[in-house]
Amino acid sequence: MASRFTYSRWDGTQTGFELDADAAFDELTDELLYHGDVNAALRKMMQEGMRDRDGNQLQGLRELLEQLRAERQNRLDQHDLGGVYDEINDELNDLIDEERHAIENALRDAQNSGDQRRADNAESAAAERNMRLDLMPDDLAGKVRELESYNFESDESKKRFEQLMQKLKDQLMQQMVDQMSGAMENMGPEDMARMKDMMAALNEMLEKHQRGDDPGFEDFMEKFGEFFPENPETVEELLEQMAQRMAAMQAMMNSMTPEQRAQMQQLNDQLMDDMDLQWQMQQLSGNLQQMFPQMQWGKSYDFEGQDPMGMGQAMQQMQELGDLDQLENLLRNAASPGALAEADMDKVRDLMGDDAAKSLQRLADLTKQLEEAGLIEQKEGRLEMTPKGLRKIGSNALRELFSKLAKDQLGQHETSNIGQGHERTYDTKPYEYGDPFQLDLNRTIRNAVRRSGGGTPIRLHPDDFEIEKTEHLTRSSTVLMLDLSLSMPMRDNFLPAKKVAMALHSLISSQFPRDYLGIVGFSETARILKAEQLPEVSWDFVYGTNMHHGFTLARQLLSRESGTKQIIMITDGEPTAHITPEGYPFFNYPPARETIEATLREVVRCTKEQIRINTFGLGADGSLRAFIEQMTSINRGRAFFTTPENLGDYVLVDFMEGKRAMARNARRAG
Repeated sequence: MASRFTYSRWDGTQTGFELDADAAFDELTDELLYHGDVNAALRKMMQEGMRDRDGNQLQGLRELLEQLRAERQNRLDQHDLGGVYDEINDELNDLIDEERHAIENALRDAQNSGDQRRADNAESAAAERNMRLDLMPDDLAGKVRELESYNFESDESKKRFEQLMQKLKDQLMQQMVDQMSGAMENMGPEDMARMKDMMAALNEMLEKHQRGDDPGFEDFMEKFGEFFPENPETVEELLEQMAQRMAAMQAMMNSMTPEQRAQMQQLNDQLMDDMDLQWQMQQLSGNLQQMFPQMQWGKSYDFEGQDPMGMGQAMQQMQELGDLDQLENLLRNAASPGALAEADMDKVRDLMGDDAAKSLQRLADLTKQLEEAGLIEQKEGRLEMTPKGLRKIGSNALRELFSKLAKDQLGQHETSNIGQGHERTYDTKPYEYGDPFQLDLNRTIRNAVRRSGGGTPIRLHPDDFEIEKTEHLTRSSTVLMLDLSLSMPMRDNFLPAKKVAMALHSLISSQFPRDYLGIVGFSETARILKAEQLPEVSWDFVYGTNMHHGFTLARQLLSRESGTKQIIMITDGEPTAHITPEGYPFFNYPPARETIEATLREVVRCTKEQIRINTFGLGADGSLRAFIEQMTSINRGRAFFTTPENLGDYVLVDFMEGKRAMARNARRAG
């Protein structure tokens, strides 16, 4: 049974949509051409983002960093650290009120008992207790200190106070030793002793790890694994988790006012009365700070909101703020998409949302996708384009320029004389006996469907065959002279010019393989460029437009070739440099007389060797226009005065018209 497929417009609900390597590389084309550096182009794409195949914008690092900073500021504007202990402080105040009621009830019972001595004792005790309660400090640490030595009237109040103290101890311990809450609930003397043993073993393991010795992680986890329910797999993972929690605790202390910080310290000292355990904690904190300096132990945050946070909420906020800081540091310093793979995408999703996590994941996968597609590769620690990538960047440039041109603008037209060459016109004709069997499959099948009325299987008839038309075999030799002087990027001419160069190379290599294309770059001096170098060529940080040297090299290249010979020169400046008889470059602006004369002498040599010079002047002013017209009158080539936006149109139209003229002349001669 034949398979059936249904096609519909993408509506966002279909699965399997991902940014592909070709789409990403298409987005990179302009940056690759402009910078000539894969690494620089990828970094810029990382910063600015890209568009996927559906036209949706993928967030770049610049946008993600703005979102991250906004998220952090929102937390600071919303919350207030002043309420870290408000919940427990409120419970203590309620406990004190309950104690006052118990005092009143005990006094009333004694007074109603008829026992005067009991009543007197109860009144004295009530007065003493109420006085202590009246003098109770306002701060939490002071209240705890007083209530620890207070003789409760109410057994229930005493029990509530002991439970609150245990709750505070558990919170403080939880802050210091990360995910140990389950192991610390309702700790007795034996549990506390085991905690100290664990801390001592942990410090010993850390010191061994720092020395490079075997830390004995497996033995440690076998003995104390119940303290670590997350079950870290390595000592590094365990220590990093603990460092993150302790750094968050330190950041919270740093973010408090001096009064809040003093109160917290007093409370810690009162509750953590086991000096040995305190020492082990301090030693662990010092070791972790030394081992993880990047945790920013001195970090503080300016909370300016009105929403008071409890201890648990404050610690969670501190950890998340620390995670945001680490993520910001990673994004800000990422030198390549591969560096983004270090980000914890689940954590990014929790902190910034699903869209941010997806964008970051796609950016992180970009290098891998391009490598797997064979478009870029690693060479000596750097990313470079492969031959496939070079071909694609050229075809992209060519496609962009051709898309701006209508078919008739390229000089393509019907002709009855068909040659057996390699040069395709992209027109078709019915097959006739004796024609080369260069079948156009799409049109052939379309003819068969139209003839048969549809249905499967499709049966072909000789009358259905349609073949590609080709031009007569003609050969031309071209040297492209590309201006690389500093004025080109300064006037925004460099990218359009280089794109034209890549497009011309792609056009000749794909459609006119018998033709020759040489490339010469020129600024203060000129140099011959290989086609594979072209994508990575950038402008020279020098002034000077040495047409003289460029024409010399171009003429030398063409002397080795056959066929019709031409030079295509793209420039935005008049000649300001030449090579002296001694072989040194000479520069002067405005152009010196000897520079003009040396350049025109080389134009004469090209003319004598039947080399046509077609010049494309960008933003040509009076002096440049006058020189080009003088040069053209000598060489009988053509001059085009255009803009960066239209440069590609002019160059490709002129080249294709030249090829058509050569084909027509070849047909007449035949």
